[in-house]
Amino acid sequence: MSETDTAGTAYAAEFERWANVFTAHKAFSHPSELHGALCGRLAAGDRLDEPEWLFTVCEHMGLPESAAEEGEDLTVFMNEAYEQALAFLKSEDMSFYPLLPDDDYAIDQRLEALVAWVRGFLEGMALSAGESLGQAPDEIRELMEDMVAISQVSEDQEPGDEGEQQLLEIVEYIRLGALAVFTEFNPPEKPASQAPTLH
Repeated sequence: MSETDTAGTAYAAEFERWANVFTAHKAFSHPSELHGALCGRLAAGDRLDEPEWLFTVCEHMGLPESAAEEGEDLTVFMNEAYEQALAFLKSEDMSFYPLLPDDDYAIDQRLEALVAWVRGFLEGMALSAGESLGQAPDEIRELMEDMVAISQVSEDQEPGDEGEQQLLEIVEYIRLGALAVFTEFNPPEKPASQAPTLH
């Protein structure tokens, strides 16, 4: 099993955790969409403080703003999710993976989750990158166009080997695309050893 497969398996378990939180709070939106929106904002170079992130969470889940204040479990879970998403995007081993269900789910459910994630990512990018997207390199703009097309895919995909393979290829394209966007909009951080030292 490759590292990417391992990361995918770990994220499939993470999807279940998110789904359970959404179910517990009777959220009307899709967990993948919120994760996509977060990754879109982080990839565009944005960093959210805790109140802003929790406001976004409540807005996406259709909860009153007080839900995050009253529900410590939700606050802890979502703050950890924020840190984890940022760490994976920054990771040099490219272990980042979109939050999607595993192949125990029907292909139409997995496609629905992928479309939701991409919609969220595009929304997050639009919120945070704004006009700077217009100055992005051609390959990033082409990637955004591809993502828009994917976000409009219908979930009426016929199951079958070809559908499975196509879905896997699209997920991998999106995964690498999100990392490419993050690299474009987030200058590398200087290692601590290169930071100026005071003697």
